[in-house]
Amino acid sequence: MKRRSFFQRAAAAGSLTAIGSSAAAGAQTGGSAADMRKKPRIMFFHDGRHPLIYMYEPPMRKEEYESAVDELVGTPVEALIFGLGDGRTVLHDTKVGELWGHHIKKWPHPIFRRAHQNARQLIDAGHDPLRVVCDRARAKGMLLYPSLIMQGARGEDRGSDIRGSEFRHDNPQLDIGARGGLPADFPKGAWRLLDFNQPKTREERFQLIQETLTRYPVDGFELQLMASHFFRPDELDQVRKVMTAWVGEIARAVRASGANRELVVRVPPNLDGCSSLGLDVREWIRQGLVDVVVPQAYYGPEWPDATLDFRSFVAAAKGTATRILPAVHSHVDSDRIGEAPIEMVRAIACNYWAQGVDGLYLAQWFNRWPYEASFYEILREIPHPDIMAPRDKFYSIPTLTHRFNEPVGLEPGVKMQLPVNLGEGKATVVSWPVTDDLARWSKTGRVHEVLLRVRLTNTSELDRLEFRFNGKLLPDGSLRKINEIYKMNSPRYRVFGYWYIWRLDASHWPRQGENKLEVKLVERDAALTPPIALRDVEMETKYMMGKNFHRGQDPDLGPARGGSPD
Repeated sequence: MKRRSFFQRAAAAGSLTAIGSSAAAGAQTGGSAADMRKKPRIMFFHDGRHPLIYMYEPPMRKEEYESAVDELVGTPVEALIFGLGDGRTVLHDTKVGELWGHHIKKWPHPIFRRAHQNARQLIDAGHDPLRVVCDRARAKGMLLYPSLIMQGARGEDRGSDIRGSEFRHDNPQLDIGARGGLPADFPKGAWRLLDFNQPKTREERFQLIQETLTRYPVDGFELQLMASHFFRPDELDQVRKVMTAWVGEIARAVRASGANRELVVRVPPNLDGCSSLGLDVREWIRQGLVDVVVPQAYYGPEWPDATLDFRSFVAAAKGTATRILPAVHSHVDSDRIGEAPIEMVRAIACNYWAQGVDGLYLAQWFNRWPYEASFYEILREIPHPDIMAPRDKFYSIPTLTHRFNEPVGLEPGVKMQLPVNLGEGKATVVSWPVTDDLARWSKTGRVHEVLLRVRLTNTSELDRLEFRFNGKLLPDGSLRKINEIYKMNSPRYRVFGYWYIWRLDASHWPRQGENKLEVKLVERDAALTPPIALRDVEMETKYMMGKNFHRGQDPDLGPARGGSPD
């Protein structure tokens, strides 16, 4: 049987609507104001550290701390998810947990000391940091959900484990590896993580959650459960039920603490992958324990990824009250691009909306701080796939970067397509979904151009290659090659190789749905030994505001770019 494409499957499931249709437009308006307060569609994660307590010189002032809220006022962000510190220690006036760095006498890094200084001085001045942001959010009509990193490793040295807690150091018997006997392939360092099969572990976490719910005017609570291990691998079958019961206990505490409060869980981006860690997210949804599920990939590298598939979460939540808000990242970290431009965010957001998700969760965007006009332009558009539909988009497949130049521990269910070595005589295939309905916009004269870019490393001018896009051979007549086999400098860091760039005609345009690129090494330069690697694949769809409209860079319009010709 012929395999259906990404968008065919989504349409069959009833999750894909024509962008710009009344169904898509209705998704933008939501319900009443009261409903919107109960069920936010755009959430923004603020880790409480990088663009806030790290940045301001002590003593930090109350209004400086309020900027965490103020910077998002007037945007489509309805809920601020606010980090409580490192998870092991926190940055507010807890009575049951531990303040960040409270036990440190000598600091090996000034920024961690600054976080402690600012938190301590705010508390001593009568401005509990968590209450400051809660009160400010309420005053400005924004929802606020504290977020707790549920897992944290125990450091070896109590005196230098800056973000560690006394609880972790005093209870080494709670480590996953405390009893020994872990398999050889268990991730290095994970044996020092908390074992959630231990009642004492769950109780310590629950007390911190319960205190936050009872002492602060919050609108819900988030459990961060990504990119980590929580149990011994030989106990997974029994602990899934333990974890489900405990999440149920937290859910009851959230709902008992105040009307309309919600429980959010941030988890790996694959349901089977969640289960492999002891997190039975399907059962949590079935029992109605969680109000919002945030599937998130790349917690460490924080790569934006338009190729992720969240439809299993959407299917699991169908007919329930649980909403699915996948995480959208911002930090590209390539040799050419630091933060994702608006075109790249559009591509990701439109692909996610097309899967029938209930909203979007903007995660780890703090590298954009201090926020400028481009940040707010992205926020303005991101809830509206119908508005983004005929606007420029930039699709790219995640690849290794300078900071992560070797494979990292990926979340269960995530596989990186790039980079991949080419074998002589064999076709290498990568794929990505595209939302753009180019046929529709072409009829109205709106399509400007479609570019496909491919970068190969360790290649030379003597290598012979063949490229097919959706089964069609890409013609040399529309190809431009750029030689960067060596370069002296680069905007960020250097990557060497050749770029192959096609300006695609209509017969080679991407289809709405899943698209495949095949790269075949026909003949290798015999003088070179390193394997050729397919490292980057990018596609841009570019539009005009109207038929025969200028793009602002047209040379015939004279010096005043975008203006009227003389």
